[in-house]
Amino acid sequence: MVSEMSDANAQVLEREIDWFGRVLEARIALYFGHDSEVDSISQIIPPTLDLEGSAYGQLVEQLAMEFDERIVLILALLPHIRPQLLDTFFIQNKNFERNFTEFGGWTGRIHGGFLPSCETAAFILAGNDLSKRFALMPLFENDHAFIRQGVLRVDHQEANEPFFSATLQVTNETLKRLTVGDIHKPDYSIHFPAKLIRSSLQWDDLVLGSEARAEVENINTWIQNAEVLMSQWGLEKNIKPGYRSLFYGPPGTGKTLTATLIGARAGVDVYRVDLSMVVSKYIGETEKNLAGLFDQAENKNWILFFDEADALFGKRTSASSANDRYANQEVSYLLQRIEDHPGVVILASNLKGNIDEAFSRRFQSLVYFPMPDSEQRYSLWQCALNGGKHLADEVDLEQLAEAHELAGGAITNVVRYGAISALQAGRDKIHHNDLVRGITKELRKEGRTL
Repeated sequence: MVSEMSDANAQVLEREIDWFGRVLEARIALYFGHDSEVDSISQIIPPTLDLEGSAYGQLVEQLAMEFDERIVLILALLPHIRPQLLDTFFIQNKNFERNFTEFGGWTGRIHGGFLPSCETAAFILAGNDLSKRFALMPLFENDHAFIRQGVLRVDHQEANEPFFSATLQVTNETLKRLTVGDIHKPDYSIHFPAKLIRSSLQWDDLVLGSEARAEVENINTWIQNAEVLMSQWGLEKNIKPGYRSLFYGPPGTGKTLTATLIGARAGVDVYRVDLSMVVSKYIGETEKNLAGLFDQAENKNWILFFDEADALFGKRTSASSANDRYANQEVSYLLQRIEDHPGVVILASNLKGNIDEAFSRRFQSLVYFPMPDSEQRYSLWQCALNGGKHLADEVDLEQLAEAHELAGGAITNVVRYGAISALQAGRDKIHHNDLVRGITKELRKEGRTL
């Protein structure tokens, strides 16, 4: 299927590239006063695209792109698919023995070809027409569909540089979609401090109390019906988009698993944010890292999961020092980004009291994950042991569940230890003593004994 989409994209892009090449040739000729077959580049009609078989054609239709938008999109794609077509922009201004300023563009550290900027697009589409140049500006602003839906990225490297000097780049998601027809999922890196998390467990494996389950169902309902509630019910007038929830309770009680399974049930990706990659001791870096994360998630149907959120979402302190002021500034900035984020954000903390009250007031739900009772612990034991087929007959799970107060994460660790112990002893069954030793180890971690 991916191969078929890739072939369809290639065929459509070949026609689009050919059209762009003729537009570029005409612009150069018109600008420098050479002979041209047309009086205006608008006379070069864009090709008809296959709207069914190609992701490129579908995107053009989806965003109702016209001449200008299509030129901008293919221009941003060219360094990846036909870089030599932009070599025209390397011609020199002989009067000054340098590149033409009006061509814009930039050079990469490794790539030897021409990389376009918004200035490049403005030159192709407007030439010296100042009125047309002004009309192009909205194409590169944040409220345009190109930026809003994550199709293109416009980076202003310096605040005081001209507007059109911003680099013009296609996002990785768009590149993957419009070439090989694949849906790109970002991976953990210094530029994306979050990891896609999944679980082999199913919704029925989730062991929660009735109160927690009811709150979680509220989140499920919102994810499945947010568009209906906001648009059809008209709630968008008074309610901000997105959903914010705090999961709190002792370690190992299922907070991460629940977030993962919410995503699996709704068919959306869940990204666990690595706060060690976000928080920086350098002034302004934490906000920059957060901005990058939220910007990439802005138009994606993702769940952002902040585990051990106390590190970043903790209570603000009295500003008695510069460090306190900057820490408070980070919290305030984060509060704003979370409140404005249109997707689902879940924070997890061991203690509700560790989270700044300003966040708590803005959560749509607070979900408490208590230590499981004996009945729930019995279910957790059964789930962890996969039905008990490798469990010796002597083991009484009901007695273990009744006697030992353990969270689900601890029970999983005990089962892992018991299985390893059985294999080391040359057995294919886990004995009672294997589990007891595992329980002892887990209790020691918590400063408890049998």
